[in-house]
Amino acid sequence: MLEANLESASLRSASLESASLEFANMKKALDHLKSADVLLASIIERVGPCNMTYRDPTFEALARAIVYQQLSTKAASTILGRFQAAAGGALNPESIQQLSVAEMRQAGLSKQKIGYIRDLAEHAISGRVDFAKLPDMSDEEVVIALTDIKGIGVWTAHMFLMFALRRPNVLPVGDLGIRMAIKQLYKKRKMPLARDIEKIAKNWHPYCSVASWYLWRSLELKDVVAAKKALKKKRPAAKATKTRKLPVAKIIKSRGAKA
Repeated sequence: MLEANLESASLRSASLESASLEFANMKKALDHLKSADVLLASIIERVGPCNMTYRDPTFEALARAIVYQQLSTKAASTILGRFQAAAGGALNPESIQQLSVAEMRQAGLSKQKIGYIRDLAEHAISGRVDFAKLPDMSDEEVVIALTDIKGIGVWTAHMFLMFALRRPNVLPVGDLGIRMAIKQLYKKRKMPLARDIEKIAKNWHPYCSVASWYLWRSLELKDVVAAKKALKKKRPAAKATKTRKLPVAKIIKSRGAKA
């Protein structure tokens, strides 16, 4: 009994120490970002404390990410629930391999996503992706390992780095929300490209993950939402005009330039 109490006290102490360390690191990150970027500092002050939600860096976390691709949260949650039930309650490589394609389709998964999830299971079983080793790998190594799986692009790998492996310096330059937030905050006329974002974020290192979280939250601020609605109302209705045929090359030039 005494040993159990001592162990429990030890675990509580370790948990408090970990939480304290995380708080100290977050304070350091916020101090750095506020001193490095005056515009970002204003967003940090308005949004308040950084409350990033994390998941364990497991096979199931990546399988969930595939299920949620290009779906609303509500639809994806329903499909995920059915999928977990069909797999016996737990999503792991073995339980997925035991499911037939028909059973996975019945859960609501598309043919394409079934292929992705089966490929993920094969990578895990063969050892080509070892989830136990991912925490010890560099960001670049994790991205290379994960994007070898069908259906896992750089964006999904970046989300896994940020919210599963808790890496502090990830900059998801291809994320639409990040691009929209930067366009709004830095008064850009056009949606910024990857090189534009990297230039703006030069002084955010080594805390780009925290900066990205605040950029996402900035889109939820009331005045930002109101400004977007007002802009939509001000836009004049498109006038019907005569169109003339242009050579294909000119059309492509005029329009300009995987998850």
